[in-house]
Amino acid sequence: MAAPPAKAEEISHPPMDQLQGLEYCIDSNPSWGEAIALGFQHYILALGTAVMIPSFLVPLMGGTDGDKVRVIQTLLFIEGINTLLQTLFGTRLPTVIGGSYAFMVPIISIIHDSSLETIIDPHTRFLNTMRAVQGALIVSSSIQIILGYSQIWAICSRFFSPLGMVPVIALVGFGMFDRGFPLVGRCVEIGIPMLILFVAFSQYLKNFHLKQIPVLERFALIISITVIWAYAHLLTASGAYRHRPEATEFSCRTDRANLISSAPWIKIPYPLQWGAPTFSAGHSFGMMAAVLVSLIESTGAYKAASRLASATPPPAHVLSRGIGWQGIGILLNGLFGTLTGSTVSVENVGLLGSTRVGSRRVIQISAGFMMFFSMLGKFGALFASIPFPIFAAAYCVLFGFVASVGLSFLQFTNMNSMRNLFIVGVSLFLGLSVPEYFREYSIMAHHAPAHTKAGWFNDYLNTIFSSSPTVALLVAVFLDNTLEYKESARDRGMPWWAKFRAFKGDSRNEEFYTLPFNLNRFFPPS
Repeated sequence: MAAPPAKAEEISHPPMDQLQGLEYCIDSNPSWGEAIALGFQHYILALGTAVMIPSFLVPLMGGTDGDKVRVIQTLLFIEGINTLLQTLFGTRLPTVIGGSYAFMVPIISIIHDSSLETIIDPHTRFLNTMRAVQGALIVSSSIQIILGYSQIWAICSRFFSPLGMVPVIALVGFGMFDRGFPLVGRCVEIGIPMLILFVAFSQYLKNFHLKQIPVLERFALIISITVIWAYAHLLTASGAYRHRPEATEFSCRTDRANLISSAPWIKIPYPLQWGAPTFSAGHSFGMMAAVLVSLIESTGAYKAASRLASATPPPAHVLSRGIGWQGIGILLNGLFGTLTGSTVSVENVGLLGSTRVGSRRVIQISAGFMMFFSMLGKFGALFASIPFPIFAAAYCVLFGFVASVGLSFLQFTNMNSMRNLFIVGVSLFLGLSVPEYFREYSIMAHHAPAHTKAGWFNDYLNTIFSSSPTVALLVAVFLDNTLEYKESARDRGMPWWAKFRAFKGDSRNEEFYTLPFNLNRFFPPS
């Protein structure tokens, strides 16, 4: 006997403006004790990028372990300030503003500048290179400041539809694949157990409650890191890595970073601590490409964060306001000398979904931890000595979480449309394939595909096309706005998107995005 046909409501799921299933949304807060513990968890997660970028760049510049520690402290301090500014006056979304990998290409180009490479004394070369990077960051920050505060980015965002944003947000997560399992594989004996524990605690044991709090789900990251870090320390102390290759020791040992011994007890970062910045037109133009990439990646991350905080998509002027404040953040990066610019920390956005807590207060508390531990050098260095494969294992879950949020925007579009299938498929594929070509070419030829005599031009192209979300945005937005766009407004999801463009288009916007201290009187929505 044939089974009865399924009813329509059994096989379809109505689109939802706000993601359901979160315990705390953007403007609801857990108890102070729980919020502080969650804030500390976000701080620990932010350490991965804050340690990884200086650990790679400082030795190339001729810096010592002491210089590396100072850069890490400064980067964490500015991350805390930028996170507070963004959550108070920017988009007001619960986003950690961290260091950006997008700036690596132009910074490495500055490091290899012939005028700096010929300096014999390593410390002098480090200082001169740092000042050159600072100057480039200070000048290039004007791009985001102008695009944000002039509302030009808000005007540009009128061309973004839910369909066009799917590949961008998805590749904000998927585009980080090289920072996931490839780094776990450098020390599988701690990376794989971390991945298994994190998934087990956050998903399979999430119904375990202690005093009505789902402890294992909410604090899966910090519990897993603590257990695996102790296990890694046990392996180190027992001599398991005594005669292993240097690369393995660096990835696995808990005492190889030399951070704790090199860190001062108390050190407060201050502007121009490395000396007066130096300015070069070529360096600044190259850095501007990284600022544009940071802007695009952050736009995707803000939209993902709004979903994971159970908020409505940020209106155009709120998004632009956030980009303006992010430009101020890059200016601070340049003034203090953090050796990279700012962008939204994708892993922390993923943690909002993993913990099911999208509270703004939690992120503001994590900013306080960043500033506090960046000044107490020894304590901050202790946490910063966690081996990279432990963070990479968490990234495998958290980056995937963010990517899936991007795919969830497909619910507002018609995926039975051949046009939409073409746009999503091509932009996702090219967003992964083009940056991979640039990476492989660089490894094989020892220089990137753009290799002319104009260094700034090379940096521009190599930075833009090494970013998955940026390639996806260029392809998706172009196709979406040139291919039968007038007849396809409904298929693209524009009727749903339109009400969130303007601040007063939806009553919930005021609840989520109004400025504090009654500042909307002085800065009314445009």
